Amino acid sequence: MNTKPELLLPAGNVEAFHGAMEGGADAVYLGLREFNARERASNFTPEQLQSILKYTGDQGKKVYLTLNTVIKNEELPRLIELLSILSQTSIAAVIIQDWGVYHLLRNYFPKLKIHASTQMQNHNSLGAAFSERMGFERIILARELMLDELKSVRENSNIELEAFTHGALCYSMSGACLFSSYLGGSGANRGLCAQPCRRYYYVNEEKKFLFSLKDHQLIDYVPQLTQAGVKAFKIEGRMKSGEYTHKVAQAYRMAIDNPDRIKEAKNLLQRDMGRDKTSFFIGQNISQAITENPASGILIGKVTRQDEEGFSFPSKMALKEGNRIRIHSADGEVKEALKLKDFEANRRNFIKVKYPDHQVEKGDLIFLSDLREDKFKNKLEVKGDPVPEPLSEKEKQKILREQKHKKKHNQHQIFVRIDSIEWLKKIYIRSVDKVIIQLPKRSWKDLKTGNPFLIKNRKKFIIEFPKFIAEKDIPFYRDIVKHFIREGFNHFMISQLSQMNLLPKEAMVSVNENVYSFNDAAISLYNRLGLRYWTYPLENDMENLISGTDRDGIVPMFFHPELFYSRVPVKVHDEDDNHFQDDMGNAYHKSVKDGMTIIWPDIPISFFQYAPQLKKEGFHNFMIDLSKIKPSQNRFNTLLKRLLQGEQVQPSSNFNFGRGLK
Repeated sequence: MNTKPELLLPAGNVEAFHGAMEGGADAVYLGLREFNARERASNFTPEQLQSILKYTGDQGKKVYLTLNTVIKNEELPRLIELLSILSQTSIAAVIIQDWGVYHLLRNYFPKLKIHASTQMQNHNSLGAAFSERMGFERIILARELMLDELKSVRENSNIELEAFTHGALCYSMSGACLFSSYLGGSGANRGLCAQPCRRYYYVNEEKKFLFSLKDHQLIDYVPQLTQAGVKAFKIEGRMKSGEYTHKVAQAYRMAIDNPDRIKEAKNLLQRDMGRDKTSFFIGQNISQAITENPASGILIGKVTRQDEEGFSFPSKMALKEGNRIRIHSADGEVKEALKLKDFEANRRNFIKVKYPDHQVEKGDLIFLSDLREDKFKNKLEVKGDPVPEPLSEKEKQKILREQKHKKKHNQHQIFVRIDSIEWLKKIYIRSVDKVIIQLPKRSWKDLKTGNPFLIKNRKKFIIEFPKFIAEKDIPFYRDIVKHFIREGFNHFMISQLSQMNLLPKEAMVSVNENVYSFNDAAISLYNRLGLRYWTYPLENDMENLISGTDRDGIVPMFFHPELFYSRVPVKVHDEDDNHFQDDMGNAYHKSVKDGMTIIWPDIPISFFQYAPQLKKEGFHNFMIDLSKIKPSQNRFNTLLKRLLQGEQVQPSSNFNFGRGLK
């Protein structure tokens, strides 16, 4: 018999915490003011955390702490201090993304239970089984799973499963989005997402919202998810108000406790101030998941008059003082957000807002963004235990020393990545050390491993797996592994550590840039796991790379980054034309590979000009990524020459390498 799932609510501030508790949450997840994926939320101090732990402990509730960002090398000392403090509290678990954080937790603070953030991209039974083996208590599943896939994950592992059931959706798979980082160095994996999926883009000079998703709502599926063995229902929204957490908690509490009242519970959610709703992959209505209106809130009117004193609009709802509204241009841009104070409403509910300092125009759309009818405490009245003292400086320095790396190799090597068999005819194989082969599923059969050229050079080839392997495709990749091992190709590059479960013990294993090698602690783990190579992240910056002590990873030197990596199909043009631009004139492409939609920039990233400095610093493994480029011998020769001579490719950009990642 299935037990009731845990109802888990977000708490981005004190009011949201109280709203969740009063609404019936079993647990909350929250962040401190550093190292969490919602850096723009108010978040909490360690003292406030202690008060919350006291309050929830007395109520029999749980608190999970988010530490779900990637960590820079310079931040490791502060992270270690924080982990030592947390290990002395009653926190139920920490939610993480970075394998370096995992390494520190397991080896130095084993008391703390660990949950794998959705940014760890657990999307199949491989991920669940591997996480269980690595000692995670729970995984937060990717939102892109269908119900039968979720059931298969449950059937093939014993680890606790947590699923998002309500709230905003990212277009890209969590943890695999580089778009915000690309636009301005505000990395989503650093908790600073600038929400590029909510922006408009130009398609033949027409503004379109190509990637803005409706909000997730699975209240209709509470019984099915419970029966499928989901341990916790997670609500998104650490940027949301106490009114939101209270209302949504009430609705899901009702649906969990009384499934016959789901219709009534669903009605409560009509005023959650979100967007239109989708049941996404669980409801299999993916084609209807994109919205042309990225605004959250309830559309209540359109501006019909404006003058120096303010603006007016007929409203579909009666408004009260204290309500919050948001004004959007007719094409969806956010222009103003304000709290209603000085306004008039006649009998026909025609609203006149006295707001002289405005940019509102006729035709602008008015959204009700917050009612502010329900009031929640904004202070924590319960006094918690004193904040524990962190470990001593001597102990901290000992842990830091144990993360340092000595250079193992001195040989300079050039890696080349290809996504087409045609490239094998264009590359002068003697000029490179390793060729990483990353092919669509349909093309693997065309790679004739009996070819004398491949046999002669098979020690140079690395077989690479994709970031997303659907549950139904696991047998396909197991067969791929068996085939290549049998033919004498035994070096594989994986995109998830869980893909190690596809490989025999005798295989040589490396990881690509999707498995973040952002700090020395993560690389310590990879060394313990016996990995041959690891690839530094594409969004890394020079300062962070050099501040680490490792020098044996692969430095990506030329590539077209995958800015969005999504299971959600999107149509750019009616014709077979997949180019578009942003409002700054940057051009992008859309491609589809094995069912995954990939967005990448027209202009490549090149770090070739940094090659002399990197070599001087001791780095010796460099990669040229030829994927997304039409196979050409001249192009290969030019890029190789530029790398060897330390010359930048034009046109190109240097991503965050020079400007820095926030």
